[in-house]
Amino acid sequence: MGGIALAEAPAHIGVRSHGMDGIRELLDAARVKGLAAGRFRGLLHIVIGRRITNADGTVISNGLTWRELAPILKELRFDRELVREYGADPDTLAPRDRERFWYSAIALAHVDSPEANSEAESLIPELKKLGFTIGPNPALVSKPIARSDKKPKKK
Repeated sequence: MGGIALAEAPAHIGVRSHGMDGIRELLDAARVKGLAAGRFRGLLHIVIGRRITNADGTVISNGLTWRELAPILKELRFDRELVREYGADPDTLAPRDRERFWYSAIALAHVDSPEANSEAESLIPELKKLGFTIGPNPALVSKPIARSDKKPKKK
């Protein structure tokens, strides 16, 4: 009656990607092991902007958008007080809508800042022990310098 029968639904509906499950595993492990405390902005930096692989080299993520990350933080019930680490007040961030809370908190984190990068770098060895390999900060990866085969003219 006007709806799609389950057998007719596309195969991808209702199926999570391996990457999102991997990101949930990484975030949950960081939360449970207490790695987020003191370096929460760095954790956000990693999940949003870095390539993450598991121990066998399978790519988990090439980065998430803020909109993708906010519901995961809500689902995993991250401690709202973590946002105080970078000067945000959890009492002023959408208290009744947790997804919007986390979206706003991510916006205030300045995940592209040198402080976020530094926190991320300090987290990388701990995450590696848990089976996650984190790629370099793409903003700091240098581009190859174009070389010229021409010799400078003598004057």
